[in-house]
Amino acid sequence: MPSTPRQRCASIAFAVVLLAACASQMEPAQRSISDIEAALSTAAPDAAKYVPDQLTDVRREFGDLKAMFDRQDYPAVLEEAPAVMEKAQGLASAAAAKKAELTQALGEEWSELAARLPGYMTVIQSRIEFLARKSSRKIAAGIDLDAARGSLAEDSSAWSKAQAAFATGNLGEAVTTAKRLETSLEGLASTLKIELKAPRLPGS
Repeated sequence: MPSTPRQRCASIAFAVVLLAACASQMEPAQRSISDIEAALSTAAPDAAKYVPDQLTDVRREFGDLKAMFDRQDYPAVLEEAPAVMEKAQGLASAAAAKKAELTQALGEEWSELAARLPGYMTVIQSRIEFLARKSSRKIAAGIDLDAARGSLAEDSSAWSKAQAAFATGNLGEAVTTAKRLETSLEGLASTLKIELKAPRLPGS
């Protein structure tokens, strides 16, 4: 049955209302998308370094939100956007917390390394001097003392680099350099036929 003029007018009026409603929601939906994108852009550098999994999740949800917008499902965008924004804004605090945790762990590791490595080098230096004595020729047989002195000099230089990195706040580099140094010193001690022992800590 063909529609009457009144029905056609009603349909047109309804469509106009829908379009108006859609248009009124598009702008706030677009603004929500832009705000979330800005929050992600700000938080991404640290989040990628300290909480990459969380960053990936938020980016995926943001991608879903943009897909809704592209489908012109603006009500859904406005409904979902607050939760995504909360997660995007939370990335900065999550990254800061993880950074603080890692910094504390590196600081503790550095303290332990700094407590034992200088002593290791002193012990090795004393061993080289002992083996260089004429009375120690039998014990020093087969040991290249010149090579040992050269290795210890390189290790001393590495320790200076580790200390410099620590002084400038680069804890990661300081600890990495110090751990490599510890491995080198342990190898050198083995060559010199001695065993390195960590110093006793107060109260231990």
